[in-house]
Amino acid sequence: MVTITADQLARIALDAGALIMDIYESDFDVERKGDASPVTEADQRAEVLILKGLAEAEPGLPVIAEESFSEGRVPEHGARFALVDPLDGTKEFVNKNGEFTVNIAIIEHGRPVMGVVYAPAKDRLFVAESHNSAWQARVAPGQPVPDTRAPIKIRPAPPAGLTAVASKSHRSAETNDWLEKFDVAETVGAGSSLKFCLIAAGEADLYPRMGRTMEWDTAAGHAVVEAAGGRVLTEEGAPLLYGKTERGYDNPHFIVYGDVTPA
Repeated sequence: MVTITADQLARIALDAGALIMDIYESDFDVERKGDASPVTEADQRAEVLILKGLAEAEPGLPVIAEESFSEGRVPEHGARFALVDPLDGTKEFVNKNGEFTVNIAIIEHGRPVMGVVYAPAKDRLFVAESHNSAWQARVAPGQPVPDTRAPIKIRPAPPAGLTAVASKSHRSAETNDWLEKFDVAETVGAGSSLKFCLIAAGEADLYPRMGRTMEWDTAAGHAVVEAAGGRVLTEEGAPLLYGKTERGYDNPHFIVYGDVTPA
């Protein structure tokens, strides 16, 4: 069986990023889905591009993708499948703050084993090649997959206190209360799955998410941070798993830990 490589995932994400940035720099329209969340031409066209790229790279790979899912197109899958969010952080895209990403992940037996997070407005590419190997690079949308790659690892917990990262769009009182359990010196805001990647790259230490997310929101960032030595656990301390058909592919609350002992 032909299986996709991390470089192929990165190529698809960079191409999707180029398409997204063309629309980002135009006077685009914003529509509303059934759940009132925003959707743009960029979400829809990027998903078509990504689905085509995945089908060419690994024929027969089932893909759960956000826009297709919202329209009721949910393929049957076994232990191996892909999760795609073509434009994670649509609110950030609409607000033009640059903190949106392309997320593509490969899942095997409930775990993310490979993933790419690409922030095209920031030229930041994060790639998990396997469960213990991750790298990042600076690369503009549509450019070749770079040969110059910096390995990424979580950092040791800073003696002066932790840096927590929190959502720009979904911060809650529950999140603030939970963070009081830790020696947090600084809290920084970030959009989309960049929150996972900041921990993976050693720029932050802790990210609690006490709100609803879907599997395609988190799988790629999860792959990256885990490959860099971090952990993604539920509030009960269990690993966050994927393929939760009984939940409709939504996630429980979870915490992303760098070099931090779980509360």
